[in-house]
Amino acid sequence: MFGLFKSVPSTTTNQLESELTNKPMILDVRMPGEYRQGHIPGSKNFPLNKIEQYKGKTDEKLYLICQSGMRSKRAATALQKKGFDVVNVRGGMSQWSGTVRGGKI
Repeated sequence: MFGLFKSVPSTTTNQLESELTNKPMILDVRMPGEYRQGHIPGSKNFPLNKIEQYKGKTDEKLYLICQSGMRSKRAATALQKKGFDVVNVRGGMSQWSGTVRGGKI
């Protein structure tokens, strides 16, 4: 019964930055306009309002990021229920200090 309420694992932006050499799958769940203004190189834009349609590999760890960590946590919860291995990035792009492609954050 309590398995239904499994908490979503999380990581910091610094920890994610140290993982970049392993080319992790990063889903940026912000809206396309926000994503174009600046995103982590190699991340894929998949807005929260379409997350139920995501069809990736369930055996691949997904790092979810947004602007502050709230939308990505909601996306992570939804994907976790569908069997995905997810990690929410706490603080989101507002805490990201690494390389950014696109505009400025």
